[in-house]
Amino acid sequence: MNDDTLKRIAEALERIAPAPLAAPDFASAPGFVWKTDPDHLAPVKTVSKVDVDLLVGVNRSRDTLMANTVQFARGMPANNALLWGARGMGKSSLVKAIHAKVSADFSALKIIEIQREDLPSITRCLNLLRGRPERFILFCDDLSFSHDDAHYKSLKAVLDGGIEGRPDNVVLYATSNRRHLMPRDMIENERASAINPAEAVEEKVSLSDRFGLWLGFHPCSQDDYLDMIRGYCRAYGVLIDEDQMRAEAIEWQATRGSRSGRVAWQYFTDLAGRVGVTLN
Repeated sequence: MNDDTLKRIAEALERIAPAPLAAPDFASAPGFVWKTDPDHLAPVKTVSKVDVDLLVGVNRSRDTLMANTVQFARGMPANNALLWGARGMGKSSLVKAIHAKVSADFSALKIIEIQREDLPSITRCLNLLRGRPERFILFCDDLSFSHDDAHYKSLKAVLDGGIEGRPDNVVLYATSNRRHLMPRDMIENERASAINPAEAVEEKVSLSDRFGLWLGFHPCSQDDYLDMIRGYCRAYGVLIDEDQMRAEAIEWQATRGSRSGRVAWQYFTDLAGRVGVTLN
């Protein structure tokens, strides 16, 4: 094979090779969504959020995550955080609310959402962020793993970082209904059937141990539930008799069979619609 042939082959390979992934204009938006096929960061001009002061009954988790985020935004070391517990209690809302609050003072703080099914591509995303002057909260909502799910191995790239290490300008915030990110019955089944029960689930269970912060969210009391609704009424200017609101709200949560921040917002949405108040 002569030199001309080798040159033509090299040129052909260069033409079909994908161009290096270019970073977006991070100043153009407060948030981005990581997408694959092809890899890119899609800007989100307006991140869906609620005011952090409207999140009732999560004071300790709010204060801890706020301090960690401010620390990170200032360029200091900070921990990855796992927000786990009862559904509908504002785990993902808290992440977005705190980002909005902190980024008002630190405009270089960006939030990037990554879907659980895209975790195998997380290393490529980190390579795009590594060395940038911005600070990035990598946000994975509703994170959990099933018995035959190997995606958790990809998550270690951002938690441990491999030999390259996690970029100093990236921190991971994840939410889950499960503290150990896997169903309890799966843990017990693997322990019962394994040759070495202690090691059977250690790799998956220890994944949650790699988060420096564990923030638990528990079902709210009736007083907290009603306080949430009162807070929404004040924030949006909805006027309603206290006794009427209390009776309706309790009936609403009884029909739902649960009491949470999500149920409080759903009742308030119905109330706002009935009295003609928009929520924009």
